[in-house]
Amino acid sequence: MGMVENTIIKKSAEKGVLDINKIRKDFPVLNREVHGKKLVYLDNAATTQKPRAVIEALVDYYSNTNANVHRGLHTLAEEATSAFEETRSLTAGFIGAEEPAEIIYTRNATEAINLVAYSWGRKNIRKGDRIVLTEMEHHANLVPWIVLAKETGAELAYIPIDDNGCLDLDDLGNIITPNTKLVAFMQMSNVLGTINPAGEIIEKAHKRGAITLVDGAQSAPHMPVDVKSLDADFYAFSAHKMLGPTGVGFLYGKREILDRMEPFNTGGEMINEVRYDYADWNDLPHKFEAGTPNIADVIAFKPALEYLNNVGMDAVREHERELTEYALGKMLDLGFVKIFGPTDSAHRGGAISFIVDDIHSHDMATMLDTRGIAVRAGHHCAQPLMKRLGVSSTTRASFYIYNTREEIDEFIASLVEIRRYFSNV
Repeated sequence: MGMVENTIIKKSAEKGVLDINKIRKDFPVLNREVHGKKLVYLDNAATTQKPRAVIEALVDYYSNTNANVHRGLHTLAEEATSAFEETRSLTAGFIGAEEPAEIIYTRNATEAINLVAYSWGRKNIRKGDRIVLTEMEHHANLVPWIVLAKETGAELAYIPIDDNGCLDLDDLGNIITPNTKLVAFMQMSNVLGTINPAGEIIEKAHKRGAITLVDGAQSAPHMPVDVKSLDADFYAFSAHKMLGPTGVGFLYGKREILDRMEPFNTGGEMINEVRYDYADWNDLPHKFEAGTPNIADVIAFKPALEYLNNVGMDAVREHERELTEYALGKMLDLGFVKIFGPTDSAHRGGAISFIVDDIHSHDMATMLDTRGIAVRAGHHCAQPLMKRLGVSSTTRASFYIYNTREEIDEFIASLVEIRRYFSNV
């Protein structure tokens, strides 16, 4: 993306209105057709599309640099290392970390959470300790703690949700007990769209002496995040949900906690000294980054962050809030759509899970695809939440910075056509 394009987007964001037509031109995939229809991509909670700048950065790395990082003294290695660490610094600034060393590269948010479960959890969680989660958690922030509790004899407790899909915090003081060692929760639900009061939960957890982990996979791409203001101990998120490549995730951790943790993986790069009978560890962040990392995709995430910074995360949030409000209103007006989660756009993100009469979610997604509309269907890696909601699966439409009201209108018209089709079958 050139300076002129950056300036146009930045000025639009400063006015609180994005130049969506300008933004859409930066995403090549949005020009394609699916089943003879222009693509309407509404599966952004699963992964977002990539701007041309990210794609070009990948090609440029393999075409002109392609060297391993940190170990080499030749020009290509030094260029790769510099670009690799520039992404870390930009990522730290994006979420308000104290320093780049508090950003650990992982493969995805799932691996970031597992890193905490293994490196921190297995040292600090004991029989009789409590781990507090919520009823809306993604499997990535559920299964690691189920495994840890089984191994250690710790107990699991859950913050419930109410019938509107919001966390019920009335009994939080009794759920987060004095023996609670960890409170882990998502900041924004990938199913319900609910934006949870992260600051309030973290404050109450800290008063009990508990460590906190925030799953930011859905929130970091869609709203401003400041981990210092939140006072989060750990924060996990992924590049591919915020315009970046797949295969790159991040764990933020407070330095004083990371310093006390043992490494998750061992081998090359993460060591300080190795003898035949001894090894000790490198400084942060390298202690947790064994072996050759995903260099190209880390480097290509930098233009994704620059793109979001140029747009402005406040503008991203406002654009999605407006789209979500518009979509919720249109869907509720249909009268045959059941929506899960808050219907107030001020308290939710742009992921809308729904069912239509007795049409199976997979059938709905397949029929939408025939019309060029990409959505998600299934349990969305949240089987316990589906059971709590009383359904086996839902269809989910989710928005991002390149989506438009016109696309929502196409989506709504397709829902009407699909219901009419199944009514006549």
